[in-house]
Amino acid sequence: MAPYIFMEKNGIHLIDLQKTIVKVDEAANAIKQIAKSGRKVLFVATKKQAKEIVAETVGKVNMPYVTERWPGGMLTNFPTIRKAVKKMISIDKMMKDSSWDNLSKREKLQIGRQRAKLEKVLGSIADLTRLPAALFIVDVMKERIAVREAQRLSIPVFGMVDTNSDPEGIDFVIPSNDDASQSIRLIVQVMADAIAEGLNERKVERDKEGDEEAVAPKRARRADVKKSAAKFDVDEEEDIESNIIDEEVEVEELEEVDEEAEDVEE
Repeated sequence: MAPYIFMEKNGIHLIDLQKTIVKVDEAANAIKQIAKSGRKVLFVATKKQAKEIVAETVGKVNMPYVTERWPGGMLTNFPTIRKAVKKMISIDKMMKDSSWDNLSKREKLQIGRQRAKLEKVLGSIADLTRLPAALFIVDVMKERIAVREAQRLSIPVFGMVDTNSDPEGIDFVIPSNDDASQSIRLIVQVMADAIAEGLNERKVERDKEGDEEAVAPKRARRADVKKSAAKFDVDEEEDIESNIIDEEVEVEELEEVDEEAEDVEE
């Protein structure tokens, strides 16, 4: 972290905030492009002071997040995680089905506990149907397992890196205090705003494409009408010229007949 340290005072290392601002802007621009492309960014924050902040802020932009214990193999063994999510969804369907009333009180209690356990760990990633395009991690040292899994799968990592952490292996380093709730709230909010902006731009582009697709058939029909009209005009002109030629031929033939008649009379 030496490049990001401003100074040391009484054994405490102070982060250079000018460099933090630059890195936050870089991370925000990159995360905006990911959101604009329609892919997901998984936020990881299991620290006590970060849980509620991430759940509240990230939930507003419909991005997945993990605020409880990181389930080992969540990325490297993603199919198994998806099976657990499908299990949770099937339990939800069972609870709404009429067969739920036929179960005993004990069976309902056991299934309910299983559902609550799955919800606690996987509830926030239920909509994550494929591997995320990137990870945003509040404390890279605490979430080192998640960092390792992302590195193994070549998934970009955005990380809040404190002075006691190692930035090596983090694709987008954000030098900051990952223990202070105000610092976490500020940076996570900037990332959420960047995601919201990227999603809005994506929506505008898709609406524009939809309008163009709707206008294209009309333009094609207009072109066909113009082409048909032009063809009709050409055909009509050809018919008129043909009639004129036929009339001229008939006149010439009549003149020839008259001349022959005159010769015969003589």
